[in-house]
Amino acid sequence: MNREYKSSLLWGLIGGLSFLVLIQAYHIVTGEFIGIPLMAGVALLVFGLSAVSAQLLRPTIRRRANERT
Repeated sequence: MNREYKSSLLWGLIGGLSFLVLIQAYHIVTGEFIGIPLMAGVALLVFGLSAVSAQLLRPTIRRRANERT
């Protein structure tokens, strides 16, 4: 697997897991349970959006990093 794709998938995983942590904190603070299917669906959506945005923004981030040096 290409390193760039693997990196994008890992950023997607970080995004999805971060959402799950935040929704768990919401559940602890408010006591409201949203439901596992909804949480899983939104976590998958966040995973996908994070992975795609990481892949699409990679050239811009590299260009800006090279401009600083």
